[in-house]
Amino acid sequence: MPNTKAAIRHVRRSEIQTQVNRVRKSKYKSAIRKMESLILVKKSKKDAIAFLPEFHSQLMKISKTGAIKRKTASRKISRLTKKINKL
Repeated sequence: MPNTKAAIRHVRRSEIQTQVNRVRKSKYKSAIRKMESLILVKKSKKDAIAFLPEFHSQLMKISKTGAIKRKTASRKISRLTKKINKL
């Protein structure tokens, strides 16, 4: 249990930040799921290429905030882009 005012504020801030990060990670996972479904299920290269800039933007925004690491986002983008090119 926090004893000082600063510690109480820090606990409140960390709870809020945890919720924000949970939303960001959820957006990250849903973007990856959407891209994988475009690649694997539909196998439509046009749709996947059309979604690629938005996908790249979403992952980089999320990584910029620190919810996921930048190299993780870059790795996901790279691997999924390779899969698109193989179609």
